[in-house]
Amino acid sequence: MPDEAGQREPEQQREPEQQGGPDWREQAPVDSPEGWVAAHIRRYDRSGGKEGQKWYGLDTLLLTTRGRTSGKARRTAVIYGRHGDRVIVVGSNGGKPEHPLWYLNLVAWPEAHVQIGEEHLDVRARTATPEEKPELWALMTGIFPQYKSYQKKTTREIPVVILEPVTA
Repeated sequence: MPDEAGQREPEQQREPEQQGGPDWREQAPVDSPEGWVAAHIRRYDRSGGKEGQKWYGLDTLLLTTRGRTSGKARRTAVIYGRHGDRVIVVGSNGGKPEHPLWYLNLVAWPEAHVQIGEEHLDVRARTATPEEKPELWALMTGIFPQYKSYQKKTTREIPVVILEPVTA
């Protein structure tokens, strides 16, 4: 926009929410492009959560995050556990050297949405503290022991993420 002297003011960087248009939670989510994950999400979503909650016998949820740079809703499927009323997930990324994108999104924007079966919850994410992690790591490796081999495979500290329900 020009100022009084006719000069253009520098463009202000917009927040991702402004770039993405409506509130990110109201957008149709962009699903993980990973083949098996995308197929799992489609099955879960199309059935309203009646199918797909189990993946090879493991409980899974659909996690919708806000893209840290795009501001768009992003959805993936993740193995989870319960610790009281909190939902626990692990940012293993199969033991790759980098964190999964969904985890980086949660670090930037902790507000998220989960679907567990037919149940929908708004949650706030945080990485488990060093004091909390041992108990939660034991819970999650009890559910999916392969997390231990993923940790051995990478030099990064695999995060355990606590998803706490947000009450209106």
